[in-house]
Amino acid sequence: MDLRPVVVAFFLSLLLAAPLARAGEVERWNRIATEAAAAEKVGPLVESRLLAIVHGAIHDALNGIEPRYQPYRARVTAASGAWPEAAVAAAAHASLAELLPGRKAAFDAALAETLARAENRQAAASGAQAGRQAATVLLAARRDDGATRAVARAGGRKPGEYRPTPPDFTPAVFAHWGEVRPFVLASSSQFRPAAPLDPRSPRAIAETQDVRTLGGEVSSRRTAEQSEIARFWYEDSTAGWNRIARELALARGLDEWESARLLALVNLAMADGFIGGFEAKYHFHYWRPATAIRATTDAKWLPYLWTPPVPDYPSTHTVLGAAAAAVMARYFGTDFVPFTMTSGAPYAGITRRFWSFSEAAHENGASRILAGIHFASAVRAGYEQGERIGAWTYEHALQPARAD
Repeated sequence: MDLRPVVVAFFLSLLLAAPLARAGEVERWNRIATEAAAAEKVGPLVESRLLAIVHGAIHDALNGIEPRYQPYRARVTAASGAWPEAAVAAAAHASLAELLPGRKAAFDAALAETLARAENRQAAASGAQAGRQAATVLLAARRDDGATRAVARAGGRKPGEYRPTPPDFTPAVFAHWGEVRPFVLASSSQFRPAAPLDPRSPRAIAETQDVRTLGGEVSSRRTAEQSEIARFWYEDSTAGWNRIARELALARGLDEWESARLLALVNLAMADGFIGGFEAKYHFHYWRPATAIRATTDAKWLPYLWTPPVPDYPSTHTVLGAAAAAVMARYFGTDFVPFTMTSGAPYAGITRRFWSFSEAAHENGASRILAGIHFASAVRAGYEQGERIGAWTYEHALQPARAD
């Protein structure tokens, strides 16, 4: 018996039953925001704050039209019949125009493109008003959150204390970020991990040796695939995990409200991941592998990929991946959601497939050891902290609206 027609019919039925992906307005503005942040080179910490504001405003604007979920901050009441796409576009536009004023002309053009599609001008005007109101509230709430403070932190000299890393020995940056007011956490130290290893302990020495042989600029131990993993995950966490969330929202055919909630939760969690992670980084002020290796075994050692000029513990790259994965697993009701992702700059074009969010988050963390950037203990601590931040965010923000 030839089973090929049966098999073809079965898979065709699955394709026809699956929701069609569509380019929603929420996803469109997420792409506009991430591309603008990359073009302006704002860096991942500033980008995390920016995206949390943008997507918090988008979420609240839509819920002013139809209150499906609790608002993040703005209790907007839109006029009856307000156009949702205009609310999304106006909320994102108003937020981005203030946060990235140098690209206002591009944001103006993107907003105009949305409004030009409106079939009802009054509905578009009402939606846009709701979007601007939501953005105004969010921007005002974050205006004095501590993100613009300048705090210097000198390097240490004792074993285990952070000091600038080779090859450029740039002084530590963003020492103030742990004092930025969190978006959802009760405090930046809420999930601070336990203290890092004593640098003289056998376990710390073993971790140092592991990074030296596996994560060096030259390594006979690191495989070709491991080098690819290090490069694949090297882009800013904010960019990579937003791409994952955005493409899943499109693939699942989520409507504007569901997309807005997903992207808001992911970005709120990642913004707090940086705040909580940097509070811990500068609390412990622990040295990087490059410093430990050059001080103990190999004075000329360099990592496979460049080390950011901030303390090692915990790995905030891992914090953000674990936080985003925790949110998405809860949002979709399962961790086991297969997806494919293609990397962005600086090592664009690498494609990898994952069977679950946690698998991706664990590989994301492991990549920092393969790159020679973090100790294994910093990655473990980062994963635990990020998972707790993601769970907390999902449980305490944007819950279903209560029936009156």
